[in-house]
Amino acid sequence: MAGEIFGKTKGGEIVSRLTLERGNFRVQVLDYGGIITTIETPDRQGRLANIVLGLDSVEGYETVSPHFGALAGRYANRIASGRFTLDGTAYELPINNPPNTLHGGVNGFAKRLFRIEAADAQRVVLMRRSPDGEEGFPGNLDLEVVYSLPEDGVLRIDYRAFTDKPTVLNLTNHSYFNLAGEGSGDVMGHVVEIAADAYTPTDAGQIPTGEIRSVEGTPFDFRKATAVGQRIRQDDPQIVLAKGYDHNFVLRNAGGGLRPAASCLEPSSGRRLDIATTQPAVQLYTGNNLDGTLVGPSKRTYRSGDGVCFETQGFPDAPNHPDFPSTVLRSGAPFVSTTTFRFSVA
Repeated sequence: MAGEIFGKTKGGEIVSRLTLERGNFRVQVLDYGGIITTIETPDRQGRLANIVLGLDSVEGYETVSPHFGALAGRYANRIASGRFTLDGTAYELPINNPPNTLHGGVNGFAKRLFRIEAADAQRVVLMRRSPDGEEGFPGNLDLEVVYSLPEDGVLRIDYRAFTDKPTVLNLTNHSYFNLAGEGSGDVMGHVVEIAADAYTPTDAGQIPTGEIRSVEGTPFDFRKATAVGQRIRQDDPQIVLAKGYDHNFVLRNAGGGLRPAASCLEPSSGRRLDIATTQPAVQLYTGNNLDGTLVGPSKRTYRSGDGVCFETQGFPDAPNHPDFPSTVLRSGAPFVSTTTFRFSVA
């Protein structure tokens, strides 16, 4: 299964879209950026809708996309000042989120074409070699990403990577969810729960300060199900800096296997999302930088708060924080992680 032609890059490369289906659950993935363009799932009345934000052209994903549905890497989230030191060697990365590097740089994995290694109706395997020095990162990195539907309503993403020299690596999927349906408005009524007792506060550049702070008594306490919009306008310095939520939550029981990370319920449709991961953290992002200039497949504009992201990940800027869980990858041992997205109705 080679998929359908979605378009061409500005360099003339053909971009394919692959469709995975199980029952009435459908997911569409591009071989460009590993981008998830569609997750179609029913509401409590059985009505189907796409519940992820996206764009309708390759050009849009190349030029203006804020990582809609994309594979973020080599290093998801931010690296302070685009610099880190590994084994005594200093590395400099392109600055694309001044003054920092975000999601792997100017041409991170979200803007790269992957090879379709295998594909059928319920599984696609994408592979790519990221050469030594790409976007400033050391080591030839061989990456495999598997999207599969192991059960009706479940999307599983498995990541596996090898390097031939020490490097840093942080991979995530950057889907923006709106469980009421793509283009249906804001997600302030979505009810979220996160399995985290702490988060990592940031400075004005949204780089972690190094502190791991309790969520107790803060707008970041999602230990009990809470609407996204309930505390998003509180006069909390962290909320003000990010213009909403854009923060890394420290998941409980890190180092274990696949375990609960977050859940999200949209009351009017009844759609529910449960996320599990092997990663130590999840970034909650409420689409704060959407400004009405982007138009989705629904032909509706996207504004601040119109989507919510749950980016399972290693800690932001971990290469510059030795107390954070390590994101160093060395030759001889693979990077392996799994995240599952389970959709149901309540």
